[in-house]
Amino acid sequence: MALFRASYLDANEAYLERSLVRLRFVATATSAGALAGFALGEMRIMDLPRAPQQAVALAGMCCVDASLRRHGLFRELERRAFMAAGLGSGSRVLSCGRMAHPASFRTLTSNPTHVPKRHIRPTPWQQEIGAIIAQAYGVHDFDPETFVCVGSGTPIGYPRIEMDVRPEEWDVFAPVNRKRGDSLLGLCWFPDAPQGW
Repeated sequence: MALFRASYLDANEAYLERSLVRLRFVATATSAGALAGFALGEMRIMDLPRAPQQAVALAGMCCVDASLRRHGLFRELERRAFMAAGLGSGSRVLSCGRMAHPASFRTLTSNPTHVPKRHIRPTPWQQEIGAIIAQAYGVHDFDPETFVCVGSGTPIGYPRIEMDVRPEEWDVFAPVNRKRGDSLLGLCWFPDAPQGW
């Protein structure tokens, strides 16, 4: 909780507690005996439309101590949170995450299979899968047109970090109401998407 509060202004501790219950794994890193970072995540096998027994990586919150940022710790913690499931490296994986800021979404947009995309309506298949993934995260109000996970009415918090974001990166976040606790659901496939995605 202390690292969460140090990483977010107005940190919503109840949100973190719900996430700890929802996702099975926590990867942690220490430095000089103190917690340097943590990432929540889980790999599940799910029956998705047109993709039965699909490996799904559910990324959760990740916090890294301000003095240790920009060294790849964030990605390494996420990777380790997913490793706990023990899936083979040859599996196709649907990678998922909820984000409230374009800088977090940027890691998905580098993958051509990502959804949602600027100015492109998600297909009915993408909307179906998005709704199932949102439900796996415990989201009760999901907009399949925008991929917005409507919040509980309380902000999750605001990152205490300066992030350089281009104006066009905000486009898919236009319907996200941070004050309400909204987030954007992002999806992408590794190493490639199923046919028709």
